[in-house]
Amino acid sequence: MSATQQLHNLGQSLWLDNITRDLLTGGTLQRYIDELSVTGLTSNPTIFHQAIKNSQSYDSSIQEKFKNGKEGEELFFEVALEDITQAADLFRPVWDRTDGVDGWVSLEVSPLLAYDTESTLAAAKDLHARAGRPNVLIKIPGTNEGLPAIEEATFAGIPVNVTLLFSSEHYVAAAEAYLRGVERRIEAGLNPAVGSVASLFISRWDRAIVDDVPETLHNRLGIAIGQKAYKAYLDLISSPRWQRALNFGARPQRLLWASTGSKDPNASDVLYITSLASPFTVNTMPEQTLKAFADHGDLGDALPADGGDCETLLNDFTQAGVDNQALAARLQEEGAESFVKSWNELMEVITTKSESLVQAD
Repeated sequence: MSATQQLHNLGQSLWLDNITRDLLTGGTLQRYIDELSVTGLTSNPTIFHQAIKNSQSYDSSIQEKFKNGKEGEELFFEVALEDITQAADLFRPVWDRTDGVDGWVSLEVSPLLAYDTESTLAAAKDLHARAGRPNVLIKIPGTNEGLPAIEEATFAGIPVNVTLLFSSEHYVAAAEAYLRGVERRIEAGLNPAVGSVASLFISRWDRAIVDDVPETLHNRLGIAIGQKAYKAYLDLISSPRWQRALNFGARPQRLLWASTGSKDPNASDVLYITSLASPFTVNTMPEQTLKAFADHGDLGDALPADGGDCETLLNDFTQAGVDNQALAARLQEEGAESFVKSWNELMEVITTKSESLVQAD
């Protein structure tokens, strides 16, 4: 049995953290679904920037839309929705088979809105309506300003992927925002089964402190953060408050491991896959990491439900001078800035391609 199938059988969903038009039209994504147990997909501004910049597959679509008066952000979302809806259709059998537990595809609102609650909510509603697919998650950042938008979007019945979470505290705040939306649906007599995942970023922790801690602590902080969040996740969904919601027909917001490609060339290229194996979670993998795990992955022990030795390990980092809470806040801010940078570069690519394609026509 393949390593990816073993991980799937453990109860973890394997999602692909990538999207390109060639991936969709060339049959590669379908092959990943059929052969590597891939059951969902995530995207972000950086992924779309690279996809559009490095491929001519989008040129005709961009050219046509630009001729019809579309430009910039409006043009991009029309192009992105073509990819997202095609991917959603490929995963629709999974979504149907699992009754909406799995088979999701994610599209992010503009990262320029990360600190604007009302605009984030409006964008989430607009994108979900335009996608027209039940298995599309709208990504909303788990910033302080994003939390009210997460609650309101959930109350409105919009499936949300909460992104840019970096700690168990970030996760709990996002999960509670989702739960408040669910509880409001229950009180309003609405169906509370609104899909959602909460995305905890892992590898950026280790990259951030690699020069500040002893080598014995390299590539261990992200996993410890994940262990602590996993315990918080299990505690939360087994709490009386969540049990009440489940009894009304709600479904848990699943914890998703994001940023799981190894950044350290000296570390295993599947470190964050084998170390975060855990039932009823999602691991969204860069394409290279997915193929590496399929090739030589070895499924070890699942994450301990009690967090294992994470507190001891986190204390070791504190002793080494790492302020985890301050670093989590910094990483979230830097993550938002990184997506804004990619977004601005993406808009530049869209503008340049639009103008050059029309001139060449």
